[in-house]
Amino acid sequence: MAAETMTITTPDGAFSAYVARPAKTPAAAIVVIQEIFGVNKVMRDITDAYAAAGYLAICPDLFWRIEPGIDITDQSEAEWKKAFELYNAFDVDNGVRDIRATIDAIRSDPGCNGKVGAVGFCLGGLLAFLTATRTDADASVAYYGVGIEARTGEAEKLARPLMLHIAEEDQFVPKEAQALIRQALGAHPQITMHSYPGRDHAFARVGGEHYDAADAKTANERTMAFFQANLS
Repeated sequence: MAAETMTITTPDGAFSAYVARPAKTPAAAIVVIQEIFGVNKVMRDITDAYAAAGYLAICPDLFWRIEPGIDITDQSEAEWKKAFELYNAFDVDNGVRDIRATIDAIRSDPGCNGKVGAVGFCLGGLLAFLTATRTDADASVAYYGVGIEARTGEAEKLARPLMLHIAEEDQFVPKEAQALIRQALGAHPQITMHSYPGRDHAFARVGGEHYDAADAKTANERTMAFFQANLS
């Protein structure tokens, strides 16, 4: 596995992306969509793990329009404050456009076989849902996406497979929101939904307050099997 930085150019400007290349190429690509802490060690480690599993993995800096190069953790009050400031300043529609530009860039990379998946966490979970509905990504996975309940109508445009991981005790996705998501999306032929009883937001974030190793392993195995089925 080799790591590098790629520059992606858009009509609005250029931004960087962390890229991890697998041992064998060409391979399917995975776009890793960040949480509210930027392209930090957690996101780079996830990107590296996908490369180790044989994917060409890329994690774009989606906060570049606000402040490029954000790399903070969830370990201090000051960092949480900064993260929520970034979250509140973030334009979701521009974020999806930047993800589309990332998909196009990595799909045209010589190391890509043409298939591209996306996986996102937290804010990135919402963005992964919108990536599934608004882009030509071949398969997408959303971990505890925040705000999906307000955008379920987007699923009318969904033509490719999507997996949702829902934490039943998610402090940022209340029970009413979860019920709306299940009611609106549960019967959609392209959507697979998994629910995790007792789990809070970010249960798959290694080192996080609500990390649960067993359910993180289950969710990650489900995600890997989903990508293997839809990107090979």
